[in-house]
This record gives sequence, structure tokens and C-alpha cells, in this order.
Amino acid sequence: MRIAMVSEHASPLAVRSDGAGHGRLGSVDAGGQNVHVHALAEALALVGHEVVVHTRRTDPHTPDQVRLASGVVVDHVPAGPAVELAKDDLLEHMGAFAAVLRDRWALARPDVAHAHFWMSGLAALDAGRALGVPVVQTFHALGSVKRRHQGAADTSPPSRVALESDLGAQVDRVVATCADEVRELMALGVPTTNVDVVPCGVDVHRFGPDDRPRRPGPPRVLTVSRLVPRKGVDTAIRALARIPGDAELVVAGGPAGPQLAGDPEVVRLQTLAATEGVADRVHLVGAVDPAAVPELMRDADVVVQLPTYEPFGLVPLEAMAAGRPVVAAEVGGLADTVVDGVTGLHVPTGDPEAAARALGSLLADPAARARLGRAGRARVLEHYAWDRVAAATADVYRDVLDSRSPVGPVVAEMTGVHS
Repeated sequence: MRIAMVSEHASPLAVRSDGAGHGRLGSVDAGGQNVHVHALAEALALVGHEVVVHTRRTDPHTPDQVRLASGVVVDHVPAGPAVELAKDDLLEHMGAFAAVLRDRWALARPDVAHAHFWMSGLAALDAGRALGVPVVQTFHALGSVKRRHQGAADTSPPSRVALESDLGAQVDRVVATCADEVRELMALGVPTTNVDVVPCGVDVHRFGPDDRPRRPGPPRVLTVSRLVPRKGVDTAIRALARIPGDAELVVAGGPAGPQLAGDPEVVRLQTLAATEGVADRVHLVGAVDPAAVPELMRDADVVVQLPTYEPFGLVPLEAMAAGRPVVAAEVGGLADTVVDGVTGLHVPTGDPEAAARALGSLLADPAARARLGRAGRARVLEHYAWDRVAAATADVYRDVLDSRSPVGPVVAEMTGVHS
């Protein structure tokens, strides 16, 4: 198949660690979606599909096209200024994005388009309906969930929830990544007959365990995430303060280099660590090169992820692939991936006491850590390896092509951003 992926703000090149990337994991808009698009495109190409990933140009000096891997090309779409923009500011440029897609697809029509994130879906549907290209949609995050948890702090465009509801009803298929997302889509009015569940995946080779002797030093708890309040790093710091002994918390994510020190969220977390009396045990290392993440995982005794909400969450999968137990809030995709008492421990969101009990019990029990780590690795191999995820995604594409139905009204008429 000829597959067009549309990922308007999350370039797969951000995952590259060879100097050609345009971001680092853990920075503001570089995270799970970048990893997902990169890995899914490569996995599909490995079995013979041709993939073009369309992402917005953010640097005037970037080549129009970059070969990501054999069978995968990243196409930089001129839409708005060629500078980094926050993803919440991109809606006004989706009409221009769609116009470029129409022109390029008219020259080389894909069999199917797979949009990642809601604004990508608007552009893909606008372009696809003109050329009869079926559109599959993965939201990665839903505005209704973000609004519920962030309230007035939500910076999404006011129209996001309504547009996502319309988009979910009009695309040929929605690919949800977990059971919780299916429930949220139902609440938006998206018919379940139009939804398939395919989880995100993990590179089981990069994140494989090793048998090295344990590194010297105190017990280490690791969390990897963008530094935004909803990720619950503050809860992890409060939990650390309630664990006896000298265990340390390594926090990977946030700005890189000198920008780290002045970042408001970093300052907030450092102040909290000082207030809790664990400033010397909390290490904020900033954004990390993708190549360094597997080693970070293997050097940890326990990986902790305590978001207030999480659409899916790749970090627990990476930890499980590396044979590390996970303490996770029982929210979103984490409720599916981490099996309580089998591959890790679930705790209520925003509860540092419960997190401290879970972390403390694992740090004090090497045998339990090893048992959970082995089970986590086995679960990842069975359900979340990228070859399995890619095969399931390709099955969705084939089903869409076999049962193609007319695409709905022009998205540009709903958005008012017609090119």
C-alpha cells in the first residue's frame, strides 16, 4: 500500500539521534506522538508498504523531503511561518496544509491517509475528500479529556471538542489506542462501529533488558515525561519524600541545556523538592537524546509515571520492555498496559502516600522487581512489539479499503480555515 501519514506538529525526525532531528524527547511538543509516527512508519515499510509522512515545515533550511528509512520519506509541508509554533496555535494554518496535501496527493495519490492528532485529521479529510483518499484517524489525545482535567489552563482552540466530534464521525475509521479512549469517543458521539483499538508500540530491541551488574549508588526511581503539571512529577517528588532511606528520583524531560534552569515548571518542582526536604535526591536532567533513553531505563530500579490523565503513555511500555517494574497511576492507557501486581503496581492519581507505599515496597524487594520486570517484558513482546502493532494497523487500512464509504462534508466549511 501507499500510505500517507499526516502529523502536522510531531515530526518523526525528532526521534532521530544522528544529528538530523529537530527536537529532543521531553521538550514541549516532542514526545510520544513523534515516537509513534516514526516507529509505525518504519514498521509498515519493513513489510513492503510505501510511507510518506507529511509534517509542517518549521525550519526554512530543512530539505523538502528527508528519507527517514528505506520506504519512508518525511515531507515538509509549508503551512504558516517556517518556525516552531506551539501546536495549539496551528489551527489557522490547516487550510494551507490541506491545500499542499491536495496538490501532492493529486500527483501521487496514496491508497490511504492516516492522520495523527486532530488538526492533522482536519487537513487530511479536507484534502482526501477531493481525491477520494480514505482517511484513518488517530487522535493521540482528546480535547474533551484535556478540558476536563485542565479547565481554564487548557490552551486548546475553543472549537477543538466540537471539531473532534465531527471529525470522528466523518473519517473512514478511528484507531483508538486503549479502552478508555473508546469510552471517551462514545461520549463525543463517535459510533463504536467506526472505531478499532490498536495500541501504541515499543521497540523491543532498543529497550531490551541486560544482565549487567547493578550500577553503584542509591536506589533509583526514574520518570520520563514532558514537564507539564498534568504529568504528576510533583506527586513523584512528594512520594520520594515519604520513602525512608536515600533513594533518588531522576526526572528526564523538559527544556534542554541552559534553558532548564529558568523553566517555570522546573523552578516549581525544585522549590517543591526543597520544601519536601529531598532537593539533594531529585535530579532534573532536562530533555534527553532518544538514544539515551534505553540506558536510563536499565539504570533504574523502578520507573514511575503518575499523570492526572494520560491518553496512552509510551514510557511504561519502554520500561516493561527493558525489564523494569512500573508504578503507574491507573488512568487512560496506563490502566491497560500496566497489569497491577503482574508487571507493576497501580496507584490512585494524585496520591503521594499510595505512590510511596508502592515504590517503597518494590525498592525493598529485589525479587519482586525482577519478577514484575520479567512479566512486563513478556507482555510487551506478546502485545506491543511494533511488528504486531503495524500488522494490526495495516489490517485496519485494508478493511477501510474493502468497505469504503463516502466521506462527509468538507471540513473547511466547519472550521472556516478553507485555503
